[in-house]
Amino acid sequence: MTAASPLPVRVPLVTEPKSILESLQMARRNVLSIIPAIAMTQPMVSGKTGKRWHMVMDPGAIRQILLDRLEDYPKSVVTKNLLKPAIGESLFIAEGAHWRWQRRAAAPVFSHRNVMNLSPIMTAAAERAADRITAAGPRAVNMLDEMVTTTFDVIGDVTFSGGDTFDRDKVHGAIDDYIAEAGKISLFDILGLPDWIPRPGRVMSGKALKEMKSLADNAIVERAQRGNDGTPDLLDLLLEGIDPETKRQMSTSELRDNLLTFIVAGHETTALTLAWAMYLVGFDKAVQDRARAEAQSVLNGHACTGDDVENLPFVRMIIDEALRMYPAAGIISRTAQKADTLCDREIKPGDTVMIPIYALGRHQMLWDDPDSFRPERFADRKAIDRYAYLPFGDGPRICIGASFALQEAVIILATLLSRFEFTPVAGKDPEPVMILTLRPEGGVWMTAKPL
Repeated sequence: MTAASPLPVRVPLVTEPKSILESLQMARRNVLSIIPAIAMTQPMVSGKTGKRWHMVMDPGAIRQILLDRLEDYPKSVVTKNLLKPAIGESLFIAEGAHWRWQRRAAAPVFSHRNVMNLSPIMTAAAERAADRITAAGPRAVNMLDEMVTTTFDVIGDVTFSGGDTFDRDKVHGAIDDYIAEAGKISLFDILGLPDWIPRPGRVMSGKALKEMKSLADNAIVERAQRGNDGTPDLLDLLLEGIDPETKRQMSTSELRDNLLTFIVAGHETTALTLAWAMYLVGFDKAVQDRARAEAQSVLNGHACTGDDVENLPFVRMIIDEALRMYPAAGIISRTAQKADTLCDREIKPGDTVMIPIYALGRHQMLWDDPDSFRPERFADRKAIDRYAYLPFGDGPRICIGASFALQEAVIILATLLSRFEFTPVAGKDPEPVMILTLRPEGGVWMTAKPL
């Protein structure tokens, strides 16, 4: 461990009550900063900021919200207001029957076989990342930017292989613009005002959004007419997707909204997980050396493939630990529809019920020495309470792309660790800041020594 910092970076949490305006200002800067410090030691914390809210860290109560009473806890109004302009009524925010049929139609897309079929794309992207890092020479590299480029490379090829109709840079720019603007939680959202009232800041991202949607629509129509040869990509699989119960297929707009969901969710979250994993292996050289030894012995000089992933348990543990300490979705929120009791506390219809994934992963009743980086805590997955570790959510709405993301993260991390020794740049620690996702603000700056 580095002498300067005995523990990896963390979010400073609130130790005293704040007014609604203070909370709003804090949330606009970093959503996680509104989590009270006592959330790390209590099963549940409640309060009122305009609306009644509850933060739930108790695994049994979380199971109730995400699994046993799923229909009573739909995604919160705030979540929907933030994301609807970009991804419509896609899988991520649809509810009830509309969600169920889309999930059934899309499920085969993320089967183990299809995810393995797409692994050569991940391997090729990892190779290109290694080439770029080598070309950067002795200069320090911002591994956050590098990982965003690499995962966008993957999602671009996985989504639109063999088509030149899709301007990736434009889409990438539009997504970044939208995340930057839409993510600034608006006071209107916290107060639950309706969608049609324009949101300051969100208005300016409308043009980028329209362009992104029309680019995606054109690519879908063009692909449907042209067809595809070779390994089917994400778009082919979605075009073929049929709800086994109703035989319904997705319309162009439904396809587009789901495709954009997978592009936004599929590249941003994996990039962040990898950037935080890089920060952590830079923070603890002994962990990096152990992971490198494992990767080199398995890979023998070649880039990691889908078949290698199961033989890299320690690299996978680093990814799991990065997700525990810096989950991309640091907080999820639901709106209670019916009266309920959680942890012996009354929940009323309309209450906001939050699961602060960030606090859950660092909760003192659930984890030993939670602020320390210890990948080996994942050596025995069965010893970990299922509802104490939720980087991908759980229940029927568990992230549909979880296995895809984990495979991609292991392939990229193992390839890079087998080829370079990474050293963090002194005095440039990232700051964990969550707007829509938990990012290492300031970047993850490292020098890479080729081996």
